[in-house]
Amino acid sequence: MQNKVNIDNFVYMEGVSKYFGKVIALDDVYFSIKPREIVGLVGDNGAGKSTLIKILSGLYSPAKGVIYFEGKKVNFSSPRDAINVGIETTHQDLALVDDLEIHRNIFMGREPNRLLGGFIPCLDKQRMIREAEKALENIGIQGDRVSVEDTVRNLSGGEKQAVAIGRAAYFKAKLVIMDEPTAAMSLKETKKILELMIRLKETGSAVIFISHNIHHVFSIADRLTILSRGKKIADLKKSETTEQEISTIIMNN
Repeated sequence: MQNKVNIDNFVYMEGVSKYFGKVIALDDVYFSIKPREIVGLVGDNGAGKSTLIKILSGLYSPAKGVIYFEGKKVNFSSPRDAINVGIETTHQDLALVDDLEIHRNIFMGREPNRLLGGFIPCLDKQRMIREAEKALENIGIQGDRVSVEDTVRNLSGGEKQAVAIGRAAYFKAKLVIMDEPTAAMSLKETKKILELMIRLKETGSAVIFISHNIHHVFSIADRLTILSRGKKIADLKKSETTEQEISTIIMNN
């Protein structure tokens, strides 16, 4: 099912294909997302989900196809290119540095400087601490349990995800890609992460939610895109389908 969509969509991937030797990871896939929309990207193992988001986040280049972002054709040669236009990705490994504090992780690669003695640049630690506290407070993470001066190593899985989401929200990401954010989470942590994704939408971000857990995706998604063996096989509004139908489509393809 390769319904073409208008390039006026916030993100529009047109006829994207990707090959690894003789393996066809993606085959002529069309994918779109609108502003302030949560799209669930689902499918079985090997469906092509990770490959699609790695192309959108600049880790891979497509063999074929075109990507439009805010109506303009883009070519990402690295994750930094995607970040620069407003695309943030939280992978399963989160790309956080365990031995650094929360505030350092939030500003990783974008650290503010101050001038020491009026001319020697150095990291502005106090500003990072203040702004990191605001970043977590803005998404509803209060400082009674977690201090931004704690090292990431001491955080739970859910708290690490909250840091990654707080970073995306602070830098006003236009699109946040969440790759299996609830994997191996407790029920309480899962509930919090799902709430934070809704908060991202409410504060202006579009969200792509990749997960094997259909129940989690269905609970917050506006629309679900289903991949199977590198092809898009369905694209359904949540209001027009059911959780059972989504599961059946995946199992039968």
